[in-house]
Amino acid sequence: MIEIVPVAFALPIDLPTLWVGIVFGFLATFLFLDGFDFGAGAVFATRTDEKERERILAAIGPFWDGNEVWLVVFGGGLFAAFPAVYAALFSRHYLLLFAVLVALICRGLAPEFYEQRDDGTWKRWWGRAFVLGSVATPLLLGTFVGNWLLGTTVTDAPATVIVGLAVVALTVVTGGAFLAMKTDGSLAADARTWGLYALGAFLLTLALALLALAARPAIRTALLEPLPGSLVAVLGAFAGVYVVAVRRERDRAAFLAAGGTTYALIALVAALLYPTLDPATGLTAADAAISTPALRLLTAAAAFLVPLVCVYFAVLYSTFSGPVEAEGY
Repeated sequence: MIEIVPVAFALPIDLPTLWVGIVFGFLATFLFLDGFDFGAGAVFATRTDEKERERILAAIGPFWDGNEVWLVVFGGGLFAAFPAVYAALFSRHYLLLFAVLVALICRGLAPEFYEQRDDGTWKRWWGRAFVLGSVATPLLLGTFVGNWLLGTTVTDAPATVIVGLAVVALTVVTGGAFLAMKTDGSLAADARTWGLYALGAFLLTLALALLALAARPAIRTALLEPLPGSLVAVLGAFAGVYVVAVRRERDRAAFLAAGGTTYALIALVAALLYPTLDPATGLTAADAAISTPALRLLTAAAAFLVPLVCVYFAVLYSTFSGPVEAEGY
């Protein structure tokens, strides 16, 4: 018997479906929050003025390590609720996920070492490491998501790599809006410009990715369903809001529109997969979920712990809510 729990507006939903939404929500939150860090790292590569580079590092400094928590929460949620999917998916793409970890380490270490010595060569190489980690992480993570959608055992180029490129572009969209909020002058103006360029690149690569993925009959059929089609339209609507907000220099609105685009993209991935969670093995959410009593206990734990994490982030972001000055917050 399917366990029913009450959710918002008293709409009943079965627990495995609820946890599909929770797990992909964790992934979307990571891609949104850590996405602006990655995007800031990409914009970092366009700056030659040392003061502007320092402002970029100061802007993301209080946030990036906390934002990475959501990737851990995503992996933990997938493991806790759907251990069979976690085992099959992560073991098939172990090397790819290990590369994601290496890129994250590179992105995290580079700013710390960058600040240690006032030496041109030292800063140049650690600056490059920061940019490399900031670009490689979303590229590899997007490729992983593309492989997940196709159910491949190895990276299926070019389709899944195009998904990775779309994710890279999306992080620059978010990062551009974030830096525009946190800075001023030429840096903020250029961040808005790069955000618009990146949005065009994102829409192009997303269209190419959907065309490439649609070569698989299962995904082509799923794309014709009402929900995925609606999510594509939502993506387009958020993109339009982003353009208008950037042109009017409404940077907070642009940042929120970028967040909406990110959540809509991950929702599209979930909609294309559901009810199957691992196309390679054919595991559905209902088949892969842990037992009903355990899932009920997990839901209760999440209902207590996730709000605590959200409170922490609310305090963090409110504490560092203002623009960053040349010397830091």
